[in-house]
Amino acid sequence: MITLPFSKEEYATRLANVRQQMQAKGLELLIISDVANQHYLTAYDGWSFYAPQVVVVPMEGDPIWIGRSIDVAGGRLTVWMSPEHVVGYPETYIQMPDCHPIDWIAGYLKQKGWGRARIGVELDAYYYTAKTHARLTAGLPDAHFADASLLVSWIRAVKSPAELNYMRNGAKLAQAAVECAYEVIAPGVRECDAVAKIQAVQVAGSPDFAGDFPGIPPIILAGEKAAAPHIMWSDRRYQPGETVAVELAGACRHYTACLARTIQLGDKPQQVADVEKALLEGMDAVLAAARPGALGHDVSAAWQAVIGRYGITKESRIGYSVGLGFSPDWGEHTISFRKGDQTVLTPGNVVHTMIGMWMEGWGIELSETIIITESGCETLSTLPRQIYVKN
Repeated sequence: MITLPFSKEEYATRLANVRQQMQAKGLELLIISDVANQHYLTAYDGWSFYAPQVVVVPMEGDPIWIGRSIDVAGGRLTVWMSPEHVVGYPETYIQMPDCHPIDWIAGYLKQKGWGRARIGVELDAYYYTAKTHARLTAGLPDAHFADASLLVSWIRAVKSPAELNYMRNGAKLAQAAVECAYEVIAPGVRECDAVAKIQAVQVAGSPDFAGDFPGIPPIILAGEKAAAPHIMWSDRRYQPGETVAVELAGACRHYTACLARTIQLGDKPQQVADVEKALLEGMDAVLAAARPGALGHDVSAAWQAVIGRYGITKESRIGYSVGLGFSPDWGEHTISFRKGDQTVLTPGNVVHTMIGMWMEGWGIELSETIIITESGCETLSTLPRQIYVKN
């Protein structure tokens, strides 16, 4: 029997919090398309979200998972709800030119008496397509729709003690992955071969728990590619003298902790050492500013004050909320450490603080996943932050 990640009591608390927000927004029904939000509310766990699948949250009763009929068995194996709350639409609706799964789902909602309901939908969810919304509104012409894109995500931004335990496990895997990168990245090694060994560490986990797939694949940037933050690996070989930025993650039960460090293959160039000094001091300032009651803006300002003294500019944000992570992302799209962010930090928030610098022809990365505590913040990694020099 598959074990639930959390107690049914915790799922009940999550559901109550969601309904409180639904009531505040005047919603009678919530349709969840975001895969992480579906998992958060039901525990459903399967790689089936390439086909339309939703979780329907009414104001009373248990949520209903609706997906492809061949995935109903997986739903009943993984969710906390009773079997009748796992519903499948027929295979005849899959990838057909003249019909769409949401047509069937709209008909099902009508049969349940929600044809005239005030319905919240996640308009900005990755897997909620323009066609999905058009067919849903056409299928429920008497319903009233409202955007509820981040309703569940903001609730997820404060983690329970049980969630934080999974985050700490994920952090152990992230650190092990970076340590593996230190070992396997060397001049002459192909990028793809290094990534293969790192992914093995991410997935193998530990004797106490399994590793999971992070929402983003390993990001390892060397040579001129290190000037850009999101380029993928190839069969290129690492070269002597390169500065290599690695951004990796570990996930336990889909709870993802991230970690970035930098490797120097040979002597450290002076320009790299100069930027490293600024980043190390900047990270100290960020960690000192990240405490309950502070704004995301305040943390960003502490960073900007440091790099300003070094004559460095960086316009992109330096942190974002993380937790449950499903492809194509591990971020929660809520808290951001950036200028103007008015989010008040709360104990239980978890933020990936990323202060990478991508320069012309090279780059350097440094990050920590932190938990906001009652008095400050807890850093989940114990790995030294200095550039790892490999001669």
